[in-house]
Amino acid sequence: MATYKDLVGTAVRNNAGNLTTAEKGQVWFDSTNRDFKYLFPNVTSAWRTGGNLNTGRRLAAGAGIQTSSLCFGGDLNPGASALNELYNGTTWTELADLNSARNSLAGLGTSTAALGFGGGSGTTNNESWNGSSWTEVGDLNQGRFGMGSAGLTPAGLGFAGYTPSISPNGNVGYNESWNGSAWTELADLSTGRSYLAGAGQTNTAALATGGDPATAATAANESWNGSSWTELADLNEARRHCAGTNFGTNTSTLVFAGESPGTANSAKTEEWNGSTFTEVNDLATGRQFISGTGTASLGLASGGTSSTASTEEWTANAPVGAWASGGAMNTARYAVGAFGTQTSSLVFGGETPGGVTAVSEVYDGSSWTEVNDLNTARSNIGGAGLYTAGLAFGGEVGPGPSTGATESWNGSSWTEVADLNTVRYGMQGNGTQTSALCSGGGDSPPFAAKTVNESWNGSAWTEVGDLNTARFRAGAAGADNTSAIAIGGRGTPPSRFANTESWDGSSWTEVNDLNTARNEGGGAGTKTAALYFGGTPPATGKTEDWNGVSWSEVADLSTSRIGLGGTGNVTAALASGGYSTAADTATEEWSGSSSTIKVLTD
Repeated sequence: MATYKDLVGTAVRNNAGNLTTAEKGQVWFDSTNRDFKYLFPNVTSAWRTGGNLNTGRRLAAGAGIQTSSLCFGGDLNPGASALNELYNGTTWTELADLNSARNSLAGLGTSTAALGFGGGSGTTNNESWNGSSWTEVGDLNQGRFGMGSAGLTPAGLGFAGYTPSISPNGNVGYNESWNGSAWTELADLSTGRSYLAGAGQTNTAALATGGDPATAATAANESWNGSSWTELADLNEARRHCAGTNFGTNTSTLVFAGESPGTANSAKTEEWNGSTFTEVNDLATGRQFISGTGTASLGLASGGTSSTASTEEWTANAPVGAWASGGAMNTARYAVGAFGTQTSSLVFGGETPGGVTAVSEVYDGSSWTEVNDLNTARSNIGGAGLYTAGLAFGGEVGPGPSTGATESWNGSSWTEVADLNTVRYGMQGNGTQTSALCSGGGDSPPFAAKTVNESWNGSAWTEVGDLNTARFRAGAAGADNTSAIAIGGRGTPPSRFANTESWDGSSWTEVNDLNTARNEGGGAGTKTAALYFGGTPPATGKTEDWNGVSWSEVADLSTSRIGLGGTGNVTAALASGGYSTAADTATEEWSGSSSTIKVLTD
């Protein structure tokens, strides 16, 4: 028998003001302001840098999704290419080449079942990819280049393009359908053109957008229903030499890059919802002659103008992180050491208005409590571990001298253990109590930056592979002494770096830089998922997110500062202390997702 709850539902909760414990989507009545309210998740859609192609090129074709995509053929500027590369969501790997080198070709399908057809000076050549090699199969009926495409093998579509033998300008609306063995001519596009964007997963539903009908870019947009083309709403910005997410559909896709009137290399991105185009966030780098794959939710843009190797990844409706105030520290200070999680962090040492300190405080997720002090008071100190088992090393014991002292924390007190081999301060630290890394640092004085790198095995430090760039007061993130990144930092004054280096257990490799060069920021997370926040005199609140390949700017700290402690990870981090205009007690908590409270009538 149905209950009242089953038939009517539960009552809306009454609350005086905002309901801080509300779940996303939960409705409540704010009796103070007399409004119905709910939590709305904050999201954003944007491009970010991906792994570079091994060989930069333009006018290449693509097939697949963002995490499993091919890029084949193209122009090496000069010279046509047969190269074929596979993207796994992080890096590109070279695979078996096309049989016929060419540029301006079209592609369709997946990373394991694709077609590459047309291109060059107007060839009819068509090749099939089975995941390991290319095989020549049935040719196009009409040779051309700069075509649009749609479909997944064995049902594909190749449309429009440029045919040199056609007068007066060579741009055609020809449309051919692939059935797995042969091409069949179907109804032409309304507007003949070349170098357009195509989308669609079948040969019965596709979209043809933009392109070059003669001597200028067009905004024309047509939809295919399996028998005819219909003109739909145009792009907001006319463009040619553009690309789209060819794994999208005729009701949901992206069109991006290209050449538009007055803009040789456009970064504009537009999203199609089945009836209109809407401008969304731009590519980081404007370009044309680009390869596009993926969907409207997860897209990929690779290569392009001047045969670049650059790759960018599009993510739609990704959660937006934010900082919120936490409990204030008991002792205002900066240049601190720190380790732990957002709800269980230890901050130790640092510089106070009265000089260096040995004070240690633990955070429980809401407030700080003083615990046993370090044996050696110092600032600009390295740290690694968790609240129950951590390590403090190096630093400055006063306004000048550095130390190599190392202390082990057992959850209640500090014990002196083996010193660093190289005395220094302002080094990067990461890892655990038994598997830590101490990299970089400086002399004090004469403030010379170091490349030295030491690994801790639980009882002693051993020198291992040096950093590529000497630096101190940099940030760090990493799980242990075999996996880490060194972030930003400072060289011989007054230089500051955006350099990021990745550690694999034996050597450092330079990877993509921060967007903003700085030092004395806080780091949190791992080698493949990290945050770097604050830093750089004058103090900043900038926060950047690392996905293992590139940095992206996200929400700033509320309080700009330098010399702060960083702990936690990319979904739950902690920023503690620091210096803004004076030593600070500020604590901020990072959440990898956030919400906005909305009134139900919004």
